[in-house]
This record gives sequence, structure tokens and C-alpha cells, in this order.
Amino acid sequence: MTNIMPFGSRQRALNELDFMDIYVRLDADARAHYRAGRGGDIELPDADLPLDFTDDAAHLAAHLRQHFTGVEMGLHYDGMRLRAARLETANGEVWAALRRLPEHPFELEGLGFIEQLPPLLQGLGQRSGLILICGASGQGKTTTATSLLARWLDIHGGIGFTLEDPVEYDMEGRWGRNGYCYQAEIKAEREWGEMLKRALRWHPRYILVGEIRTPDAANQLLRAATSGHTVLATMHAGSMEEALEGLLQLAEQDLGGRAATLLAAGLVGVVHQSFLPDGLHAQFMVTEADNPGSPIRAMIRDRRIGMTRTIADQQMARLVQGGKLF
Repeated sequence: MTNIMPFGSRQRALNELDFMDIYVRLDADARAHYRAGRGGDIELPDADLPLDFTDDAAHLAAHLRQHFTGVEMGLHYDGMRLRAARLETANGEVWAALRRLPEHPFELEGLGFIEQLPPLLQGLGQRSGLILICGASGQGKTTTATSLLARWLDIHGGIGFTLEDPVEYDMEGRWGRNGYCYQAEIKAEREWGEMLKRALRWHPRYILVGEIRTPDAANQLLRAATSGHTVLATMHAGSMEEALEGLLQLAEQDLGGRAATLLAAGLVGVVHQSFLPDGLHAQFMVTEADNPGSPIRAMIRDRRIGMTRTIADQQMARLVQGGKLF
């Protein structure tokens, strides 16, 4: 995480601007533009940056030109936490998109889920295994995962360990009376699997993996999920079924046919979330605890993952009606 000292002689500071994303050009001087608001709405309008913020935006762009050589990075700037992504456009321009991040995780009940879902997700912290949070880019997957981890550490205590690229929420330190969180930032793709191995040496109760990207990471993730740990992981996917298929395809490159067996044994639940015009929508499915023969597990072992949708729909109906899932 890079730290930048605030700009000294400016008209107004960027931390006074109500923005969610700001876009600055790195290969030439150009007027920055931004999207107002700090919520999860991906449909917010874009506007040119007001002129009284241009000095500070120029200072930020100058720092990025000097230090931003990769694809993504996290940074602190004048009291703000930002996540930056670098892109060269088709016409050769180089831009950085910077998202403003909250300092601390949100309360689980404030994320926008239907009221019945947060208690269910909170209860999953008492189980060991894999909870997969999936969705498209910008749909709040990391926000949900960190909110869950914070709640579990508050309630149940123990050691939490996060692996992220970059770290988005500041969770380092004490949570509640008996919880403590460590955070590690991944610098290269090849580090995901190795860092997961290192994390296990800290004997964590909870592990958060900020994105599953490599076969080695998928391999280590499934091993951790089937060895007594509670593992939270995020994944880009258009549906719960696509997330499970994608994870299997990665893991099979290292594990072969054992991947489906390990995923079936270790899976606790899957949540797919997306922001729609009327708010946050979520779909989920949860496996039965201590039941190796449960239908979801059997379908995963048999590679009939598409058939899990029926069970997910049934579970959602029961949850909304106030009944038990099993």
C-alpha cells in the first residue's frame, strides 16, 4: 500500500469531493472525470472534474506516473484509501481508474440483502469449509466478504487472514475481545498459492481470498476448506453455477479428478450478487452440514452442477417464507 503526502498549494482537496470513481490520464495532461457518490451503484453518471479540484488531481496523476507500473495497486492519499487500475486504451492513451474505498467493513445488515439472508450468512461462520461469493466486477463481492469476516471475528473470535490484490478494507488488528486479523497483499499472480500455504502456518480460523485466479490457488483453497478452516473467497462469475464450474476447471489443472471430490466435500455455500435498479439482489445455496450425501454435494461430484439451480430456488423460497432450509 503506497502512501502519498497531501498536495500543499491547491484550490480544493479531492477528499472534499463526493466521488466513487475518478479517472486520470497518465501519459499526458488531460482533464480528469469522475462519478459522484460512494455507494455500489454502477449506473452513476460521469462528469468532468470541477476545475477547483484540478491541482490536486494533477498531483495525484504525477505520483501515479512515477510509481504505478503494474496493472493494479492500492494507495492512501490525503486520508482516502483508493484502489487504482491502469489501462492503455485502443488509441494509445494511458488512464488510471481510482475507486474510493471505505476505511472499515460495513455492517452486514446494511449491505442491502433481504432481511432473512444476513442471519443465515452469519451462521455459516460456525462451520468449516468454503463460502464462495461471486458476481460480476463492481457488484460488491469484496464488501460482502469483508463484512462477513468482520462479523465472524467479532462473534466467534480466532485468527483471520486475508489475501488480497490489493487490500481494500483496513481489517488489520483486534476484532471484538477474541478476534485478530492479519492482511497480506499479493504482488504477483504466482504468489496466490504460496501465500495460501503460508497463511495456514498462522493457524487461522478464517481465511479470506480476494480472488481465485490460478490453478495453484484453487488447489490450496480446496485443501484449506477440507482441513478444518472456514474459507471465504470471491470469484468473477455470471452465476453460482459458473463460479463452481470455473473453480473446478482451475483446480483440475493441479488436482485432476480429485477436484470435484474436494469441492463437494468442502463446500459450505455460494452467494451470487448483483446490483439492479431496485437494489442488491442475491441468490444462494447452502450445503447440509455433516451430510456427505447431500444433493448439492452429489451433483458436484457427478459434474451435474447445472442441476443445483433447482435446489437453490427451493432454499430461497424456504428462507423467504421463514422455514428451515433442511
